[in-house]
Amino acid sequence: MIRLEAVFSVQKMPTHKQHKKETKFMIKEQVIEGFVEELSSKKPVPGGGGASAMAGVLGTALGLMVGNLTVGKKRYAAVEAEVYERMTELTELQKEMFLLADEDARVFAPLAAAYSLPSGTEEEKAHKEAVMEGNLRAASLVPLQIMEAAEKCISHLEFLEANGSVMAVSDVGVAVQFIRTALTGAVMNVYINTKSMKQRDEAKKINQKAEKLLEEGTKRADLVYEKVLARLKK
Repeated sequence: MIRLEAVFSVQKMPTHKQHKKETKFMIKEQVIEGFVEELSSKKPVPGGGGASAMAGVLGTALGLMVGNLTVGKKRYAAVEAEVYERMTELTELQKEMFLLADEDARVFAPLAAAYSLPSGTEEEKAHKEAVMEGNLRAASLVPLQIMEAAEKCISHLEFLEANGSVMAVSDVGVAVQFIRTALTGAVMNVYINTKSMKQRDEAKKINQKAEKLLEEGTKRADLVYEKVLARLKK
């Protein structure tokens, strides 16, 4: 059984049986098999938002692998210092993606519960609407943060495509596709929540931020991928 700590160098995690006994969300500390099993179930979390964040985690991991295959080689001595800097930043972004995967699950739980609030009286309806609005906003902001983190990853992959080990250029291509997935997956989790918000001006602001991140991020990710493909086909 492959553990996320073995792949991503995170803290020691519980066994799958121990995880089953946990009541709080700990995607960061799940084994891969346990996470996939939970994701495959009919449980509301983890879902698409957490999966998008985990795509980002995989993208950062591949970026770090490329960095590790680059440093220490005479051929890349001139860029070694910057590679280390990029790796440090990718490590922090990876940690952020892990946390956002859990945060996405955490903010969805009260939203799901809010749908069951009573609405028989005007007072109950007003209370339900207020609770729903707050939870919808929170549930839309987390995937927006996933998109922001993913967009930051792209600049590091752009650098690694141009300066990293030529032996690992295909891994840069795979990494940027994972990051692209984090963007295109998370944006849907923004929209599905903002579409139900009553405060349309606030929803519009969130959507506009998401749209900009999606447009700019996917263009840059696609350019990196195209460069990788062109190099591989030579």
